[in-house]
Amino acid sequence: MDPAALKQSWNLVAAHGDQVPLYFYSTLFLAHPETRQMFPTNMAGQRDRLVGALGHIVSHVDQVDHLVGFLRELGADHRKFAVRAEHYPAVGEALLATLRHFLAERWTEDLARDWSAAYTLIAKVMTEAAQAAEAQTPPWWVAEIVAHERRAFDVAVLTVRPQYLLPFAAGQSVGVSHPAVRSWRYYSPANAPRADGTLEFHVRAAPGGAVSSRLVYGCAVGDQLHLAAPVGQRLTLWSAGSSDLLLLAAGTGWAPVKALVEQVAAEDTGRQVALYVGARSASEFYDADGIDKLAASCPWLSVTQVVAADARRPGEFTHAVDRALADADWRSRQVFVCGADAMVSHAVSTLTRAGYHESQVHHEGLGTQWYGPTWRIAQAGSVPDSSGGAR
Repeated sequence: MDPAALKQSWNLVAAHGDQVPLYFYSTLFLAHPETRQMFPTNMAGQRDRLVGALGHIVSHVDQVDHLVGFLRELGADHRKFAVRAEHYPAVGEALLATLRHFLAERWTEDLARDWSAAYTLIAKVMTEAAQAAEAQTPPWWVAEIVAHERRAFDVAVLTVRPQYLLPFAAGQSVGVSHPAVRSWRYYSPANAPRADGTLEFHVRAAPGGAVSSRLVYGCAVGDQLHLAAPVGQRLTLWSAGSSDLLLLAAGTGWAPVKALVEQVAAEDTGRQVALYVGARSASEFYDADGIDKLAASCPWLSVTQVVAADARRPGEFTHAVDRALADADWRSRQVFVCGADAMVSHAVSTLTRAGYHESQVHHEGLGTQWYGPTWRIAQAGSVPDSSGGAR
């Protein structure tokens, strides 16, 4: 394979924007209508994920270790969509047809051979990873809702109990789906692993979000959900070593941060933690009791709640990161940032300007999501509401 030729050809195709996924899905569903059931009824959110996924794969085609690890995780994860080995040739056909269509006279026999070889490798790695995962974990876990609390008009806190233990680490994300909705959203549990195996999710209903709206407005105690295997390591304590921590959270980004604080308490290693939780108004601290309980029970934890809007200074906003940097120099600490895209972007850029190194600032990325089969995803976690919230 010629990595440079693959990258160049993909850049030419991706320049056609939304027409690329539209052509791809039309080709796939017309030739293989049985694949349509793997996707949600509303396909509006699919287009950028196809382009993002293929762009990620092609851009790393010459980095074997990175690409193989990425594909293995995807292959194991895709089992929850009932993706089987026989589906991969159908997707390959649609992909090659799409490339041929948009490259037109630039499509050559050499390119066709290279793309075919690349896709064959992708399919092989993902299929083998799925087969290996079958012996270790189920495609999904069935879980019962044991508590459902509306904390705000658009926010609910759910506690669920899987039928079988679902192993995860604080800071990871778990796929959640309602049996009535053919979609998955990823949420970070708001707790470290518990002896009873229950998980707590903080969910904000996103506009047009089928899963999040169902979880907030259409679920009750006793209902069943499906949970997928956990993904992601960027927000786990593994990435922080033994360092002290600065935690910055806003909105339902509080969920994974709460889990990290619980994990620090469970490990009892003497780590010092400074926590800044932001909200636009005092009424938006939907888990104030949870914050207060942690502050009271953890002497190594300092907590500062930051209200962004001050009635005395209309038009001015104070972000959690701004208050934190005004309070102290935290450059000896590992920093975790969890919140909506705008909050994460502002925090990361502010920390960078203040001299914090990229390696010490941990976040899930911007706009990334684990929504579905490889041919309609971008890399994990999302984080539209980052972290716990409207994933």
